[in-house]
Amino acid sequence: MVPISNKARALVIEVCVDGVESAVAAQHGGADRVELCDNLIEGGTTPSLGMIEVAREHLAIPLHAIIRPRGGDFCYSDFEMEVMRRDIARAQAAGVDGVVFGVLTPDGAIDIRRTADLVAAARPMSVTFHRAFDMTRDPRQALEDLIGLGIERVLTSGQAVSALEGLALIAELLRQAGQRIVVMPGGGVARDIERIVGQSAVREVHLTATTKVDSLMRFHNPHVAMSSSTQPTEGARLVTDAGRLRRLRHVVETGLTGDDFPVNYSS
Repeated sequence: MVPISNKARALVIEVCVDGVESAVAAQHGGADRVELCDNLIEGGTTPSLGMIEVAREHLAIPLHAIIRPRGGDFCYSDFEMEVMRRDIARAQAAGVDGVVFGVLTPDGAIDIRRTADLVAAARPMSVTFHRAFDMTRDPRQALEDLIGLGIERVLTSGQAVSALEGLALIAELLRQAGQRIVVMPGGGVARDIERIVGQSAVREVHLTATTKVDSLMRFHNPHVAMSSSTQPTEGARLVTDAGRLRRLRHVVETGLTGDDFPVNYSS
């Protein structure tokens, strides 16, 4: 392993969560910021206003909310754009510190006009362009487009299945960006945080640090599932594990390896 440099000691850890319980656990585990989502099985959609309000009441750290009206692609109709504008306004009124969205054209470029519209609606909140970036045809041009739009941060796996597999492109984007925009790796980061931080100049990372929690239900109907997934999801759920997150931060801040400080890097 390449040793983690001193500059990585100030690493910002953003934790992606899908509920208030997990948001509070992330704060207790040492997260610097929370990204609040719903429906993580589809990569995250806009959380309810109730979820945002309750999370805000219980968090002292910055809270960002994803603004994504549905799963699937990132080409949106006029109706969906209006939904996003209204969700941004309601998130801002609820006291979030930033919003996270991404809009693309059909040919795989940043939709500059529509993205600019959402950026204007979001100010003065911080804006992150999410992993829609990984679906762009030309990531280098896409990065310049985001810089031109004044966006503070882009989340990316380096257009790969995981950030570790995309680390070469992430490193290139970091060099291209300089201080103009934050390039934040996401995608399997908790599993590979030592290598990602140790082998790049990242300033922020985006991760989950979850554990499986069994349902409180003592009775389960084996014939019915609420999800369209082939695997029923009612028997257990994933929630943020504060202890696991503390261990991940300890690994980063001390430069210890997973062998020195055992931790389950499952996601």
